[in-house]
Amino acid sequence: MRYREAERAESHVADSEERTVGDESGDERVRRYATAGLFLVTALLFGTAFAGIEVGLTALPPVLFAALRFDVGALVLLAVVAVRGGYWRPLTGADYRAVVVSAVFLVSLNAVLLFVGQQYTTSGAAAVMFSLAPVLSPLFARFLLPDERISAVGAVGILLGLVGVVVVVAPDPTRLLAADAVGQALVAVAAVSVAFGSVLLRRIDPDVGSLAMTAWAMTLSAALVHVASLALGESAAAVAWTPVALGAVAYLGLFSTAGAFPAYFALIERVGPIRANLVTYAVPVVASVTGALVLLERIAATTVVGFAVVVLGFVLVERDSLGEELATVRARLGGRAPPDEADD
Repeated sequence: MRYREAERAESHVADSEERTVGDESGDERVRRYATAGLFLVTALLFGTAFAGIEVGLTALPPVLFAALRFDVGALVLLAVVAVRGGYWRPLTGADYRAVVVSAVFLVSLNAVLLFVGQQYTTSGAAAVMFSLAPVLSPLFARFLLPDERISAVGAVGILLGLVGVVVVVAPDPTRLLAADAVGQALVAVAAVSVAFGSVLLRRIDPDVGSLAMTAWAMTLSAALVHVASLALGESAAAVAWTPVALGAVAYLGLFSTAGAFPAYFALIERVGPIRANLVTYAVPVVASVTGALVLLERIAATTVVGFAVVVLGFVLVERDSLGEELATVRARLGGRAPPDEADD
């Protein structure tokens, strides 16, 4: 599925880079600017979701709010993949297992924990804690994927990521069971759920495409999260459907879900998964700025420092891949063939 897609994306990127060595044509410049625009749009759509959640939580119960977001997102994404045709629905056992894993860990559990936890923290701090996911993925991969190993430097990177989250949360030892501390912990556990689920998907390696799998996983998740909402005693009948409530559901469902995921997968197709995942670290910046401008949230010094520590952890974990990408970019800027091509 996405891992075979990732290989094709990297191959496509390498071919594009080979063509860009030397003089850059007008079409290539347009493509480069379009890619930068796609990166920005993806970061904006995902980053503003945190402020959207904060706004919606003033009018909606958290778990019901998450379920309604997936109702809207699933309807739009299913329509998109159906219109595109091709391999648009799960067919194999691996496909169905991937949909279930994605629905449980990447969507349902992630959303319930995030929406409940974000009642007790700012949008910027939540986004920084959520950026822990790609730092933790190698830790789960070490135990779930036979060929994966963690170097000493990578282990330090994972520890730094955890330290960064602790800096953001700044826990008070005397109030570890207070509502705000528990809420912040739930956001961090949401990131753990995403990291674990993403590695499980690599282990399953389904054939269905990423966007189609996401659409079906979101459909299943909408049902699961509605059940969770009912189990928690939340009532849609008791909700006052104000413009704020309707606007928050519409924005998250249409833009930060149905718009963000296609943009993200399109970015992977253009630049490959390594560079595309750097958007994870633009999202907290967008979330913090949006929270400050729209919600008048204060950007705490601990949030900034913690974010820097998490990013440093990510750099250590992915240092080899990032080094290869940096060498390729430098070669392109210098008009030379990228290292892999120069060695051929």
